[in-house]
Amino acid sequence: MSVTQVKGGPRNDAGRPRSARRNRAGRPSAALAVPGVLFFAFFAIAPMLLAFYLSFTKWNGLGDPQPTGLANWRKLLGDERLTQSLTVTVALTVVSWAFQTVISLLLGVWAAGRQRNRAVLSAIFFVPFLLSSTAISLLFYALLDPNFGIIHQDTLGTTSGAFLAIVFVGGWQFIPFHTLIYQGGARQIPEVLYQAAAIDGAGRLRQFFSITLPQLRNTATTSGVLMVVGSLTYFETVLILTQGGPGTDTAILPYLMYEAGFKSYDFGYASAVASFLVLAATALSLLMVKLSGFGAMRSTREGM
Repeated sequence: MSVTQVKGGPRNDAGRPRSARRNRAGRPSAALAVPGVLFFAFFAIAPMLLAFYLSFTKWNGLGDPQPTGLANWRKLLGDERLTQSLTVTVALTVVSWAFQTVISLLLGVWAAGRQRNRAVLSAIFFVPFLLSSTAISLLFYALLDPNFGIIHQDTLGTTSGAFLAIVFVGGWQFIPFHTLIYQGGARQIPEVLYQAAAIDGAGRLRQFFSITLPQLRNTATTSGVLMVVGSLTYFETVLILTQGGPGTDTAILPYLMYEAGFKSYDFGYASAVASFLVLAATALSLLMVKLSGFGAMRSTREGM
């Protein structure tokens, strides 16, 4: 195909500038995103819109929903259980984030090494994430049984024991996933940075705090958002391990939604709780992204 020199830059026979061809090179067609967009719209957007609609109705699961205006939302904002559930949810989110971040960050940086034994151990360590939350919760429920478990005391019968059990079980399952995220981020850090630091006499500890941590800032933001959203949507673990107990000390917002919908059959109020949870999780995620400066990051590689 010949190229002729015309006003405005070189063009091909079809009259398309080379710059336009370069911008389109390597970009997949937008049609390839259609299956993913349809899947997300059908299984995520549509259920959320339906739940938001039901939050303005009264419905017991039978018959047609009856519009009630803002009655469910007024009930929610005036419900004393909301304050307690919100407090427990925030505490669980903060503690889970701190627990999972520290361990997954250290393991991820360690697993970023190239030794064969590290690759094998990383693969084995990833196994818990492949199991379902229900299976893991049932496993630890049996292990924590005061009569037949490995700890011969009622751990789940105390407030602190039940809370820490939920944090540990969630971390045991999801730390491998976040470890993989940090491992990928650590391997993208240019090796020349460590070589230059070694020449200047910086030890491993100084390199970790001066190079590794700053370079993993955006990775930490991504992992943190996933941790926060995951902590806000804990349900199977709480249902199986503690059922919101002892009393209501571990009754987080998703469990409050479950009680309203599947124990009291008040699906309108349950939908209001679900909508509130979605709005809170979205706002918190956007706030984390905004404060961390993640949106300003343009590079496709850490540190570049």
